[in-house]
Amino acid sequence: MSDSAAARLQQLFEGHRLTPTQRRIAHCMVRRAADAPFLSSVELAELAGVSQPSVTRFAVALGFDGYPALRRHLREVAPAGRATGGDSLNEYQQAVQAEMENLRQLAEMLADPVLVERAGRLLADSPVLPVLGLRAASSQARGFAYFAAKVHRDVRLLDEGGTMLADRIDASVRAGATVLLCFALPRHPREVVEALAYAKASGLTVITVADSAFAPVARDSDILIPAAVGTGLAFDTACGPMLLGRVLLEAMCDDLPEAQARLEEFDARASVRGLFVE
Repeated sequence: MSDSAAARLQQLFEGHRLTPTQRRIAHCMVRRAADAPFLSSVELAELAGVSQPSVTRFAVALGFDGYPALRRHLREVAPAGRATGGDSLNEYQQAVQAEMENLRQLAEMLADPVLVERAGRLLADSPVLPVLGLRAASSQARGFAYFAAKVHRDVRLLDEGGTMLADRIDASVRAGATVLLCFALPRHPREVVEALAYAKASGLTVITVADSAFAPVARDSDILIPAAVGTGLAFDTACGPMLLGRVLLEAMCDDLPEAQARLEEFDARASVRGLFVE
């Protein structure tokens, strides 16, 4: 298990039955892992968009006497040296630095690749592979589907909501799909949560790339692999989820015996067609 601040917070929250409001607080603390030990209950409540008493109840749900006891615990296990010098960076540099930290946490999580390898096997074994991503996550789903289609026999991109979404899940199941891959990023559309519940009820195994293990899609995900998003700019940045999608592609290719042959065939045809400017 990673020794990062975010990983230690994840360990602290695991095994506790948290309410949706409490999961929201946990999600906020993971995203602000470096600052969490130094936030007052009022500050944390404001950041998470909840009431101050909710923060107190959250601490009690974790087994502490109150929020001060939780904060003392976090300070005791916090890294000795916190990052300094952030004030000398402008807002754009700070956003880049935050994404670099997100990628570092992702790298630490991938030190144990068992979950990713299991997901890769499931993706490879599904005769049909629906890939879901709506709104902010549509580009992540589209990017995965674009590359996956070069090696997988039948990839179906689901990047539009509406009443047809359930129909397209049904069609994938009829064609032989056993797995649905979902990219879920904030703000989480209600349609995505409903679609995952429908997919599970239809017999699909749901694999989700989400911004947090406490995201609203967690309940209906059989495998959820978190990759944090950056929140320092007006619109979230998603380098971590994008890179995790490529890692899943690699794991899937490892379990597709024909993957290399298909890539070589594509390269040969692309050369004949003059598809790319070298």
